Amino acid sequence: MNPIDPVRPRAAPISPAHAARETLDISLDIALGEAASAFVHVDCDGARAAADASDQRRQRGAATGPLDGRAVSIKDLFDVAGQTTTAGSVVLADRPAATTDALAVARLRAAGAALIGRTQMTEFAFSGIGINPHQGTPVNPVTAALGLAPRIPGGSTSGGAVSVATGAAWAALGTDTGGSIRIPAALQGLVGFKNTQSRTPNDGGIPLSPSLDTTCAITRSVGDAILVHEVLSARRCTPVRRSLADWQFGVVEPLLDGMDPEVQRAFERSLVDLGRTGARITRLALPALDDLPALLQDGGLPAAESWAWHRELLARDGDRYDPRVAARIRRGAAITPTAIAELHRLRARWIERMAVDLGAVDCVLSPTVPVIAPLLAPLIADDEAFFRVNALLLRNPSIVNQLDGCAISLPCHLHGDAPVGLMLWTTGGRDEALLGSALEVEATLQPGRTR
Repeated sequence: MNPIDPVRPRAAPISPAHAARETLDISLDIALGEAASAFVHVDCDGARAAADASDQRRQRGAATGPLDGRAVSIKDLFDVAGQTTTAGSVVLADRPAATTDALAVARLRAAGAALIGRTQMTEFAFSGIGINPHQGTPVNPVTAALGLAPRIPGGSTSGGAVSVATGAAWAALGTDTGGSIRIPAALQGLVGFKNTQSRTPNDGGIPLSPSLDTTCAITRSVGDAILVHEVLSARRCTPVRRSLADWQFGVVEPLLDGMDPEVQRAFERSLVDLGRTGARITRLALPALDDLPALLQDGGLPAAESWAWHRELLARDGDRYDPRVAARIRRGAAITPTAIAELHRLRARWIERMAVDLGAVDCVLSPTVPVIAPLLAPLIADDEAFFRVNALLLRNPSIVNQLDGCAISLPCHLHGDAPVGLMLWTTGGRDEALLGSALEVEATLQPGRTR
């Protein structure tokens, strides 16, 4: 089996020579075959109808949408009309089907996307590893193609990333609460963009933490990420383009702790390559990071807000939850309304302090996660290993969610190596600047380049 190239789509691009239906059929073959474990439902009829409608529009010269005919997968926590939203849990399997689309899904559909199916995820989106004991865990297809023992896909948007990495989908709709888009993107050599939370709608789905949840997507390139973001945000996105020599990047030492040798090599090589372009890279002190543990005590907002949503369901069906997910949600029971209000106050003050600390740079460069995709079997078998690795995966990306910032993970490994993600991040509302720098960094690093 040849290694999956995370830059070049497996399916043919839509063009006058390749009809949307022809391209979609390739995607569906993958979704029903090698990527079957990534899906909880493949909507062949609905996707084919959308592709056929796209071809008909093209044939008669009618206006087409920005995503016309492109295969997009949907994380199983967004409502899709006529389908049951289970959020990766057997507890919700008997829910009635949704009567309307979530707003993000509706925007994708209106843009012409062919929604190919619902993707696997961590139960209720509550971990960065991607294991699901109820419906199975898709193995990381990129590391598998390299001949490595089965490794985690990353979570919680596990199946979404697999759908893109295998070519079953052109893009994957998901959510990012503490890294759930960027972690699987990094571990599978993809692009994961987490926008400023308020720019995209969370309406019509199952929440984890409404204060932190961000609706966003996994793609293969920054350009594709911009295109999807414009659809999801219903706004024109104009990246700030300028030479890398005009950008000031910061590197924060604590975010480099615990790097695997493969991650360290890829990260340091990326800094060297960017430095050769004239980009200014400085070591940056972020003293406000010392106050972050106060926001995470007893599980912080994710535990408190998920407990509010799950408490009655846990009382009735708690024994049917993934025990690891239930344990994390139940931590929120100890957080009183007064304590929640205090968390929001502390967070607002912390964001202000971070904005001051980050004022000297355009954005920060860090490993998205400090490790390559860990082996799957030990994390299924051992609770202690699971929670240790989960904390390590969440450490860097979750800072951006607490900041209400924006971030993007780009592949920075060499072809034939295990995937490594480089994360660019900054304060909220600076999405266009971040995406502009990401376009330049992507062009410099040339993801998947050879030695």
